[in-house]
Amino acid sequence: MKVAFIGIGVMGLSMARNLMKNGHELQVYTRTASKAQPLVEEGAKLFDSIRACVQGAQAVITIVGYPKDVEEVYLSQGGILDSADPGALVIDMTTTSPVLWQNIARQARERGLKPLDAPVSGGDIGARDARLAIMVGGRQEDFEEARPLFACMGQNIILEGGDGAGQHTKMANQIAIAGTVAGVAEAIRYAEAAGLDLTRMLDTIASGAAASFQLDTNGRKMVSGDMAPGFYIKHFIKDLAIAREESKQRGLKLPILKKTLGLYKQLEEAGQGDLGTQALIDHYRD
Repeated sequence: MKVAFIGIGVMGLSMARNLMKNGHELQVYTRTASKAQPLVEEGAKLFDSIRACVQGAQAVITIVGYPKDVEEVYLSQGGILDSADPGALVIDMTTTSPVLWQNIARQARERGLKPLDAPVSGGDIGARDARLAIMVGGRQEDFEEARPLFACMGQNIILEGGDGAGQHTKMANQIAIAGTVAGVAEAIRYAEAAGLDLTRMLDTIASGAAASFQLDTNGRKMVSGDMAPGFYIKHFIKDLAIAREESKQRGLKLPILKKTLGLYKQLEEAGQGDLGTQALIDHYRD
């Protein structure tokens, strides 16, 4: 399939590469052309505009930074809705506002396009190893058409419901992660204060009821001092802020979400927004 891929970042690079490995013809657009150079060397075609990139593509996949970026690439003049061929799948894999996506999906169908919201979870490792969880919203028939593409990038691929359902599922995912990563950081800080061997402690509790991806991956990064981003703090703040707004609109009180969002905002204000989410341990060590 001819696929236009827009957004080559920590996640997008590996996701696009995995599509190519499975035989799909890739057309790429990204605002920083140098980020796409590894893909170009592997056979992708790089374009200097969204319009040129998406024309002729049977599917358009986006994974950009923020809701404003999603709005720009889809709704601006010369954007995806203006330029994609009728009948093309348009798949946003960014974590963004469910309301924004529902608006984009409505307009996409009016133009003969097939919209799906499909945010992912699994971080840079899951993207690299094609083991992402992919949470999809949209119509069943469009999901089935897109499934072979999703299978190149992930393993747990589920249609959650109609437009925006993928985004709402991702909000639930991020809320769960927020509490878990904070719990891991607190456990490590407690173990430090108690004088334990931190690696031995993680090896021990990782085999019991505390086992989790956050414990095994980010917990070990916290212990080793590796704060490189598998997922940026600044992007996690964006996700948690969307989840917070959606919960407020539904009259929900989610104190752990509120508290964790506040802690991450403090780290960003201290200049740590480009670190990985595991850098939350710095809050407890300070």
